[in-house]
Amino acid sequence: MTVVEEHILKLDVREIPHWERHPRIFGMLNSLLPDYELILTVDHDPVPLYYHLEMHYDGMFGWEYLMRGPEIWEVRIRRKKHEGCNCNCGGGH
Repeated sequence: MTVVEEHILKLDVREIPHWERHPRIFGMLNSLLPDYELILTVDHDPVPLYYHLEMHYDGMFGWEYLMRGPEIWEVRIRRKKHEGCNCNCGGGH
């Protein structure tokens, strides 16, 4: 993970083992405050992640493609609102 600006995080998962990717991505997304962003870099079109967010986090995240392959996809995911987290931490992040 890299902090690009105070409110923008960047995560490149291309070198992360596949089984670790979703826990890292969702951990970061759940910790984002409103109007904070995650720029995600992956080696395939992350459209399944988009559909998952739409289904389980309806209206909480914005999605914008910055790059669309064929080798690298980059997406800006912005936290629109915060209604608790799914990490069962008991925290208010």
